[in-house]
Amino acid sequence: MKRTSKRFAEIKSKTQDQKFELSEAIKLLKECANAKFDEAIEFHLKTSADPRHADQQIRQTSDLPNGTGKKVKIMIFAEGESGISAKEAGAEYLIDDDTIKKIEDGWADFDIAIATPEMMPKIAKLGKHLGRKGLMPNPRSGTVVQEDKLIEAVEKANKGRVEIRMDKDANIHTRIGLCSFSEDEIFQNISSVYSTIMNNKPEGVKGALIDSASICSSMGPGINLDLENLRESLVN
Repeated sequence: MKRTSKRFAEIKSKTQDQKFELSEAIKLLKECANAKFDEAIEFHLKTSADPRHADQQIRQTSDLPNGTGKKVKIMIFAEGESGISAKEAGAEYLIDDDTIKKIEDGWADFDIAIATPEMMPKIAKLGKHLGRKGLMPNPRSGTVVQEDKLIEAVEKANKGRVEIRMDKDANIHTRIGLCSFSEDEIFQNISSVYSTIMNNKPEGVKGALIDSASICSSMGPGINLDLENLRESLVN
């Protein structure tokens, strides 16, 4: 039987079998985050969708007004001056033959890959390496852009752009900041992610999209959110 720490048990006792208004949940999360490092915060949603159907899937990106608190390593798949300019704008890597070989050998020390449409046929052979790690550029996630939009895409990714996608169980898990963020900053980031999801509700989903929602820190239990309050708090 898995044992939990006294600290974890104390925190869980404050949250168990309760649903909190968003502002209360954020305050409680910050109060309970007393690890020796700056804990990340995640926003978890259970949806009513069936990801087996194409018209019930979600794959979008959301700009976080206050960033994720994590430095993003960006790989650029582009050629010529546009690729060089994108790297100078803040990307970590620019694709070349040596890097392609490293990716084929299993290397993937980057968080997001941005490509121009012209490069997609050339990197198709990397699909099996990048796809299983969620790194394959995709127009739906805003990571396939025209050359004149590369710098803008890099700047947005560096400011704090997160990818939103369902897992096989129709759940969405998104990092939305650090516990050191202010309550307002956390609220704003959650609002951005929630609005993106609701504004892109899949056509195939009938009725309510969200079944349950929670937030948690790296070392803390989930804090369940009151869905009605969540909708009212984050309405556009």
